[in-house]
Amino acid sequence: MMAVTGLGFGALIGVLLGLLGGGGSILAVPVLVFGLDLGVQEAIPMSLIVVAAASAVGVLPKIRARQIRWRMAAIFGAAGIPASIAGSAISRHLPESALLIGFAIVMVVAGVRMLADQDNTGTACKVDAGQVNWRRCAPRSLAAGLAVGLLTGLFGVGGGFLIIPALVVVLGVEMSTAIGTSLLIIIANSVAGLFSHLNGVSLDWSLTAAFVGAAMLASLVAGHFGTRVDTARLQRWFAYLVFLVAVYVLVDTIFLR
Repeated sequence: MMAVTGLGFGALIGVLLGLLGGGGSILAVPVLVFGLDLGVQEAIPMSLIVVAAASAVGVLPKIRARQIRWRMAAIFGAAGIPASIAGSAISRHLPESALLIGFAIVMVVAGVRMLADQDNTGTACKVDAGQVNWRRCAPRSLAAGLAVGLLTGLFGVGGGFLIIPALVVVLGVEMSTAIGTSLLIIIANSVAGLFSHLNGVSLDWSLTAAFVGAAMLASLVAGHFGTRVDTARLQRWFAYLVFLVAVYVLVDTIFLR
């Protein structure tokens, strides 16, 4: 029965992933905790599997189109991978209520970023011909990578809602390239955080397979039909949904648990 329920909830997350990209996975942990009644320590690695798998599917066309800044992804990863491992270690020592409250705060930040205008491209890190001023940008990339990796390890989120603004607004990367670079960074952080979280945690692998498989299949189907959807309007409504879920998580954690 749990596997069937996992299929349903996985399909829901997959539809959101297919229509909205990586941001749809922000609801994976709340769905697993409140919909499937899992503990946070089980929900986070399952969420990371969904995040990593969805990002791996999404990054392939970006690689073919050469819309990835490999050096920038490497710098983010150099900071993000150890930070993700550290975040996983910290997560295991925090009470579930603290993790849920922290996750609700992350959801609010993600919702705000979804509503924000990310069309403006920064120029502080650019030099002639659109090349990157690495002396100026490397410290910013390392700082952003550290923050995103820590969030990935702590809460099982990909962090694209922070990576893309950092790449576009702070580092001056074009949006199409920022998306591809972000997906690569998310894969690296998620895999690192996943292996760290699996240490000492026993997952229900049949439920995990059902949830992740349904999410990926639904994501591919939704992505195929997503061109017919007004994604800007959908993202706004999804941001409002994220706010509501964040409020529910806070109320349930503070007053009902």
